Parts: sequence; structure tokens; C-alpha cells
Amino acid sequence: SLPVYRTLLSKNDLDIAAVSIAQSLRRAQALSQSVDGDTTWGVKTQSGSIVIFKGASYAARDTAYDETFDVPTSIGFGGANEIVFAKLTGLPQTTGVINLSTESDARSVSINEKGTVSY
Repeated sequence: SLPVYRTLLSKNDLDIAAVSIAQSLRRAQALSQSVDGDTTWGVKTQSGSIVIFKGASYAARDTAYDETFDVPTSIGFGGANEIVFAKLTGLPQTTGVINLSTESDARSVSINEKGTVSY
């Protein structure tokens, strides 16, 4: 029963991470649309975390405003790893798919040119 439990736990972690990415993208978009801090906002996915950041890019961000969400390190990310939203319009500067995967399963979160997030 231990392998079945690990598989269920892995799938649950993957589902939670996909929802967390979608929610983070929507929050960053809302912050950009409301012109919070008079700048753009974005989301960065990396091993072990999802970060909502304030600024034109993750490298040039204001770290005082980072919102970090932990993700199990067993989940790998691929595809688009940094999405920044335009001030006022909330349109993404890049579009694409964020892929999440474990040893046994995979999920994806996509964002189109209108800023619609789906998973």
C-alpha cells in the first residue's frame, strides 16, 4: 500500500502546485491592472518555489515585495518560467505553458495573449 500512497501524494502535490501557479498568475495580473506600486508584476517558477514579484523582471525586482510559495522539490518546472504583466492592461508580456511534472505524472498551466489562465 505504500507505493499507492506515494502515487496519491505525488498527484496531490502536483494538483496543488498547478492551482498555486494559476492563482499566483491571477494575483500578479490583478496587481498590475490596479497599478499597485506604479509598476508591473510577475510570477517566477523555480525549483522549490513560486514567486510573485514586483518589477519588470525577476532579476530586477524589488525583493521587499516578493510573495513566495513553497512547492515540493520533487516537482519539476518546464516551459515558460517567468511571466510579467503590463501595467494597467494586465496583458502578459510573454505567453505560453508552464509544465509541472513528477516521476509519474504531469500537469500544465497555460496563459494566452489576453491573459486568460487555464489548467
